[in-house]
Amino acid sequence: MTRLLLLLLSFVLTAGLFAGPAAALTAQQARALVAGEAEPRIAALNAVLQGADEKTVALIQAISDDAVKFTDSAVFVMKDDKGHDPVSGAEVAVPEAAEDVINNNQMRSELDAALASIKLFSTDASVRADAVKTLASEPDEAKLPIVEKAWAAEQVPAIKAALAALRAAMLLGSADVAKRLEAAKSLGLTGTPATKTLLLDRQKVETDAAVKGAMIGSLDQIEGRLAWGERLGVIFTGVSLGSILLLVALGLAITYGLMGVINMAHGELMMIGAYATYVMQNTFKTWLPGLFDYYVLLAIPASFLAAALVGAVMERTVIRFLYGRPLETLLATWGISLVLQQGVRSLFGAQNVPVENPAWLSGGVQAMSNLTLPFNRIAIIAFAVLVLAGVSALIARTRLGLFVRGVTQNRRMAACMGVNTARIDTCAFALGSGLAGLAGCALSQVGNVGPDLGQGYIVDSFMVVVLGGVGQLAGTVYAAMGLGVLNKLLEGWQGAVLAKIMVLVFIVIFIQKRPQGIFAMKGRSAEA
Repeated sequence: MTRLLLLLLSFVLTAGLFAGPAAALTAQQARALVAGEAEPRIAALNAVLQGADEKTVALIQAISDDAVKFTDSAVFVMKDDKGHDPVSGAEVAVPEAAEDVINNNQMRSELDAALASIKLFSTDASVRADAVKTLASEPDEAKLPIVEKAWAAEQVPAIKAALAALRAAMLLGSADVAKRLEAAKSLGLTGTPATKTLLLDRQKVETDAAVKGAMIGSLDQIEGRLAWGERLGVIFTGVSLGSILLLVALGLAITYGLMGVINMAHGELMMIGAYATYVMQNTFKTWLPGLFDYYVLLAIPASFLAAALVGAVMERTVIRFLYGRPLETLLATWGISLVLQQGVRSLFGAQNVPVENPAWLSGGVQAMSNLTLPFNRIAIIAFAVLVLAGVSALIARTRLGLFVRGVTQNRRMAACMGVNTARIDTCAFALGSGLAGLAGCALSQVGNVGPDLGQGYIVDSFMVVVLGGVGQLAGTVYAAMGLGVLNKLLEGWQGAVLAKIMVLVFIVIFIQKRPQGIFAMKGRSAEA
């Protein structure tokens, strides 16, 4: 009963303040904000909130910061160990008997909400949006007048809609059945998890059948919107995973698909690209800290060149002697992968190393209330598209691509035409290795970088190449995206382990029915 009377009192006072100009803070109001139990202090806080002047706002902030003392007759705002009168702002002496203001959790929550209410009228749209989120965490009907005032003045559609949802959430606790019914119906349009939780809690204590029915209808609407958010989130995550698999598999599509080399060190070439990104990051931190946000732009060519150089050395020293001998190639490259892993452990240590996202790759886009699209994942998708376009153009429209296709289809004829097949083998293998390095650079922005980085992707990348069709870039794209989305769909249904097993079973069955993959190689090379 006491709480209800205090709430009514605050409504009366705030209505009066709301109708008139901003009232100057008085000593009695300042005393009421800091002394006594939490309930009357909260009522006093709501009373002075509407139309509060700068001194009132400063006092509320000081109380929140535990920078206020008081006596039976005065209040002191502490700044640099000196007391100031909250009404006049003048410096005053603080008696030794002055007590610190004690704020319990309830009072701190009300102070935060009060400061957020004041920020609803900020000129900065982002500040107003954050204030709405703060108030929405604990809707309080006592702050309804200021929310309605902010809602009427708001010009940004998204913030205005959020204020409308906040207003409805506040009305949901009203004693007026008609207001609760209106609020229950309007909340169905929000589609946020917080609104769903609020409706579920209110539904337990609601006594009116019509309001409860409206709550159930709104919950159905919200659950439908949230379900779509979850579905789109799974698809986006699957496309993101597919883009990563595509980046990993593009290099393998050249070294294995076009050259027929089973390179078990492909994952370690990715690892080299990731560590090249790490080295470039540290270089910028040490020598160019002001340009740190742009280190990725140089890490991309650095990771490509580092992996391509290692790949070229591998081809010239080992692989060139093993063409046409797949088992020996597999064993040799597996041994090379172990050497590369140990070399990285010796240089950088066995633990994972941190790679930070630049500022422009941090955060994300709030597509729906329960769906955020991270900028780093969006960037990887765009990066995969650009790399794919570049590789396709290189293979189809450049002299090097022509030579690679010629050597792949008929090595002897290409040699008779004057093509240096040994040099083309080295260039093609270095290109595939460099693409693996680019994959490592991209992976460094979304996961851990360590000596075992490539081990988690080598099997999946081979599956992508085989499923798409050996030597077919288009098939690699379809297979990567298909496996990425399928894997995430199955993970949500059966869990990560069973999803991997089910994907592997699907690929085995598919290859038995169609050994050539999604796209079969055509032409003389297919008949050879």
